[in-house]
Amino acid sequence: MSADSHPALPPVRLLPDAELARDALAAPLFARAVRLARWAGPDTRVDTGGELVAGQLPQAVALLGLDPADEDSAAHASQAWRVAVDTGLVDVTEPEEDRSTAGEAAEGEPEFGTAEPGEDLALVTGGTPGDVLDLWLAALDTVLADAAVPALDDLVDALDAGGEIDFDQLDWNPRREADFLDGVLANLYLLAVAEGGTADGPVPLPVLAASMVVPDDMGDPTDAVLEQVSDAMMRLDDQFRQLEPIGLVEFRPVDEELMAEAEDEEFLASVGADPDEEDVSRYGLVRLTPLGLYGIRARMLEAGVEAPAVGELAGKGADVLLDVVSHYSEAAAQAEIDQWLAERPVPEAAADLLAAARGSDPGGPLRRLRCQQALAPAGAGAEPAVRAVLDDAELGGLARVWLAERGVADVPAPDEEMVFWLTIDTIAAQLATGGASAGAGEGGEGAEAELPLLIESLTAHHAGFFERAWRVEHPATAHVLEAMGRLHPDKKAAKEARKAAFKARSRGV
Repeated sequence: MSADSHPALPPVRLLPDAELARDALAAPLFARAVRLARWAGPDTRVDTGGELVAGQLPQAVALLGLDPADEDSAAHASQAWRVAVDTGLVDVTEPEEDRSTAGEAAEGEPEFGTAEPGEDLALVTGGTPGDVLDLWLAALDTVLADAAVPALDDLVDALDAGGEIDFDQLDWNPRREADFLDGVLANLYLLAVAEGGTADGPVPLPVLAASMVVPDDMGDPTDAVLEQVSDAMMRLDDQFRQLEPIGLVEFRPVDEELMAEAEDEEFLASVGADPDEEDVSRYGLVRLTPLGLYGIRARMLEAGVEAPAVGELAGKGADVLLDVVSHYSEAAAQAEIDQWLAERPVPEAAADLLAAARGSDPGGPLRRLRCQQALAPAGAGAEPAVRAVLDDAELGGLARVWLAERGVADVPAPDEEMVFWLTIDTIAAQLATGGASAGAGEGGEGAEAELPLLIESLTAHHAGFFERAWRVEHPATAHVLEAMGRLHPDKKAAKEARKAAFKARSRGV
């Protein structure tokens, strides 16, 4: 991967596959599907759609330990059966196919299909964690498809006199609904993985609904927009209730009293306001579980979205590592670097990192900064590789800093040319960090705000700094001096920096 093709999303930290597979098996809906698959046999009867016939639903409800008095229990059992069929945990033979071997049904006798455990059921206990996760992802597809379907009450209301659904009245477009839900989950994922994000905390439902409805450039939302946010909240409340049993999210539904007030104008106003911290849970709270992060990332990858995960660079070369982590936040870069280093002997890793840090391309300064970050925790084992580059024009300054920080006594003093080159390289890296951080979820402006102090400190220690700096043979010299002209807190020094930048441009540096 080149420095120009960095991921659009920050990297996510995932649990090991074995832990995620255990979470998948523990998800209530998936566990029910497995139990029904083990129950399926010669006496199981299905209709033409592969669904359990109504007469067998009470048996399924009892098997799953659901309350037979609860009117939702049959629906839960039916959904678990559908998941079992869709994932291959159960194989069904529908009535039309069954008649070829069983003969014509007797007149008046209902036609049934049969079911039996599928081959994939063996993967639940005998497969790898990856096999279990593949089954869970298939189950997730089924649940997401169900969640995008309108509520039953809405479907009943849209029936015409002939018993057909009036889709114009329903205002339901399957593709649009699926895209809306995918967009919501993508926003929830981004909120979780962004630096300082919500991976360890829930997102209020109004915030999530507003992210899908309110235009970015809108100030105070209009009443019409607030009503759309309210409608989106109610849709999401219903959808997340369906997604929680598969283990995708942890969800606290909207307070029932607020649900009753959903048509009230005061409710609409309260959605647009910032609710008190103690009341925010009344509006609904949701977060992706660790399994949910895995699932949404897998769907993004399947859709062609580049969604990196911490640790996936462990088997790559040092050149790929430094290129990629150059576009990560510092914390995410450190996590990736730590896993990369854990796979290699220190002397070899240090030599590879230093070799990969070279380069006069625009990404070079930031690679050297990440190389310095990677070498920071390295012990004495890295010293031979570091000493080997003391005379290198690009790495000599970095090597001296590393050795000096460890109190090594015989570090040769750098000449003036190396000092100025390292200064330009350091500022160029900090400027690049501002831009890279913006793409990784931090504020680039915040990173650049610290530069004036660094610039003031560097120039204060070198008399005639700018007269010497514009002559430095570094590809970023003019760019750095222009930035110093913008950022230096002293007006006189800033003017000198701009003049020096003009000189550097004039000589093609």
